Amino acid sequence: MRCKIVFLLAFLLGSFVVDAQNFTFDTQQLEKHIRFLASDSLKGRYAGTAEDLVAATYIRDQFAANGLDLLFDNGFQSFEVVTSIEPGSDNSLSIAGSQGVFGEDYGLYAFSSSATVEAEVVFAGFGMVIETDELQHNDYEGLDVEGKWVLVLKGDPDPDSNESAFIPYADARSKALYARDQGAAGLLLLGGEKNSPGDEAAPFVVERSILNVGLPVIDLRKAWADEALLQIGPKTDSLEALMLSGNKPFDYMVLPLVAAKTSLIQNRVTTFNVAAIWPGSDSILKDEYIIIGAHYDHLGMGGPGSGSRHPDTIAPHYGADDNASGVAGIIEMAAYFAEPDNSSDRSIIFTAFGAEELGLLGSLYFANNPPVEKGQMVAMLNFDMIGRLNPEKAVAVAGTGTAIETEDLLSSLSENSVLTLSYSPEGFGASDHSSFYAQDVPVMFFSTGAHPDYHTPLDTYDRINYSGMAEVLDFVAAVATELSNRPDKLSFQEAGPRERQRSGRGFKVTLGIMPDFTASGGDGLPVGGVTKDGPADGAGMLRGDVIVAINGLSVGDIYDYMNRLKQLKRGERAHVDVIRNGEKVVLIVDL
Repeated sequence: MRCKIVFLLAFLLGSFVVDAQNFTFDTQQLEKHIRFLASDSLKGRYAGTAEDLVAATYIRDQFAANGLDLLFDNGFQSFEVVTSIEPGSDNSLSIAGSQGVFGEDYGLYAFSSSATVEAEVVFAGFGMVIETDELQHNDYEGLDVEGKWVLVLKGDPDPDSNESAFIPYADARSKALYARDQGAAGLLLLGGEKNSPGDEAAPFVVERSILNVGLPVIDLRKAWADEALLQIGPKTDSLEALMLSGNKPFDYMVLPLVAAKTSLIQNRVTTFNVAAIWPGSDSILKDEYIIIGAHYDHLGMGGPGSGSRHPDTIAPHYGADDNASGVAGIIEMAAYFAEPDNSSDRSIIFTAFGAEELGLLGSLYFANNPPVEKGQMVAMLNFDMIGRLNPEKAVAVAGTGTAIETEDLLSSLSENSVLTLSYSPEGFGASDHSSFYAQDVPVMFFSTGAHPDYHTPLDTYDRINYSGMAEVLDFVAAVATELSNRPDKLSFQEAGPRERQRSGRGFKVTLGIMPDFTASGGDGLPVGGVTKDGPADGAGMLRGDVIVAINGLSVGDIYDYMNRLKQLKRGERAHVDVIRNGEKVVLIVDL
């Protein structure tokens, strides 16, 4: 029995240190787990890699060693994810007989689709269509781009202002959506000296959520495009200058045919959730389940598009706090409940989630495919970064509004704790508890907070506050014990939006949904949850609906959805098309 051994021996030997803490959880065990998971050999635990499997196997073996019953396939729930995308070997681009060299004369955006297109080219200014209270702008007015290539300039008409109202609409993906809405076959982007200094083909940067926009999107190097494409009329910089001065040089531009083949290869891999159960001891309550979880993946070797805050540094992103600390916590929490004196009336499922850094993919998969009936999951406790307890002993607890009893329960238990708790009631957040909140499960998310080493190679095992971790786990063990043994389960309630909230001028309204981020894209946006009394709820939208259009404009994925939201305004009535049980339903949403 690991509890208190170190301090008991020290006391018996007469060498007990006055300020030592009498932890339930062994700091040496915590350090052992984190040192392994955040070691050089695991190379940052990127989802789907060999090192990812090593980490998952270690966690599974720890669960088994503590006497838990392994779930799924010997503890592993496998699922497939797209971890990267790369250009194929057969990309080509020809303009008026001039063959471009991929990577030199032109490049591809990672959200481009794979396609073969030969068509005329139409110049469409900055390629934006905006209709809001604050801004009306349509570069496509009077243009016929159906089935054609659209050539647009990078940036926006107000490049000198950091507060420009155009900024939310000026990214390449948004411009691709506008082109697609107009029926274009493909998009060509070209950078002038004001909006895009320099003249390099855009680097192939993969987003963490890999969804294509539905048409080929090509970046042209200015020097080559000026000779091959802009043979007659103004060159790139002059085009930009004309547009910035308010002129539209559409009428006198004659552009040659463009033929292109775009080829992108998605790299799909298998990764895992790791799960085991400690069966409850009560004949009735054992059929109710508490989930205690933490994600075990991290950013691998970093690099552009990885989520690293040092994207130019290719090195192991160890993820000691994010989130080897949380994984060490659930391993030792499993050991805690396996002790004879710490029995639980309810059953407890301990889960290490994969692919959290790619968009909560593991927990979403688990919550949608649980090993028990969804209605039997009565609470979820999530650990994400619990290893940097500060001198003020501050711990943030999110999701405290998702059950009527939660804050009173926490306040009562904290009277015997050294921790200083801060509460956030909302159930949705950027970690795995969100996936369970969408299933009407009360959640609590424990974290000691972000720090300068977050998502950098500096998040190493030697910077963890192990005694602080033990203090956090002491408290959470008391919470889990209370949840496990109280006669009544927590009473779920709505707490805040079930939709990712975004700042910035581009979003004025929300439908009040939680998108299902596991969707592969192209066929609409599945609704993972609907906020009670929100606009979507009032219109009759249901979890499981698939949004395919807003105000007649198609929605194929989360990016389309966000771009459609930019065009809506408060007080407006929107028509939202959804697919429900294979049938199209039109909902009228008052915003």
